[in-house]
Amino acid sequence: MRRTDRLFDIIGILRDGKLHRAQDIADRLEVSVRTIYRDMDTLVASGIPVEGERGMGYMVREAITLPPLTLTTEELEALNLGIAIVSEAADPDLKRAALTLADKIDAVLPTQTIAEADAWKFAVYPFADAARGFAHMPALRAAIKTRQKLALSYRRIDGTLTQRTIRPLHMEYWGRVWTLTAWCELRDDFRVFRVDLIEEATALPELFTDEPGKSLADYMARQPA
Repeated sequence: MRRTDRLFDIIGILRDGKLHRAQDIADRLEVSVRTIYRDMDTLVASGIPVEGERGMGYMVREAITLPPLTLTTEELEALNLGIAIVSEAADPDLKRAALTLADKIDAVLPTQTIAEADAWKFAVYPFADAARGFAHMPALRAAIKTRQKLALSYRRIDGTLTQRTIRPLHMEYWGRVWTLTAWCELRDDFRVFRVDLIEEATALPELFTDEPGKSLADYMARQPA
């Protein structure tokens, strides 16, 4: 069972307003008690009014919740951009609401890991930084779909501006920052670029096809299980 599905199942169990022991929930969902403890922490962080504690039990007295939603990449992009704009507003109440909404979204996103995660520190980047990359989203998505090479002007973390020719393969969302996975012809290897650090992305007339060792499947096969 996916973690997001399990979280919604837990909410369904708690909706009756009764006290439920973590062990009973764990047995029902066929997971460990420790997993339920982590899930409860996630639900609290996402704004669900869960009451209780470890060893005692959990319950929800009242809640305003949305039904399970499945967002497309474009819908998540639109939501992220809206939050980025509102978080920069002068109204302190709107700004605070945007930030708490972002925390709730982050809390229920699929748990993923990437190499050198400590170097990215995604969650601490302000929304203004993340919003800078949205101008490139249409071109990046189009190039991935049409399998078109891109000329990239990319500013590295240390501020150095580099020029790359890449084969764009995949975009992902990592706690308020979008990344682009690509085959970099300069490095002759896979690279993951932060979209907000892209200065320019220009479509080249050259298309590409999958070659051994250069496809998204090859990149994924390198990642730890």
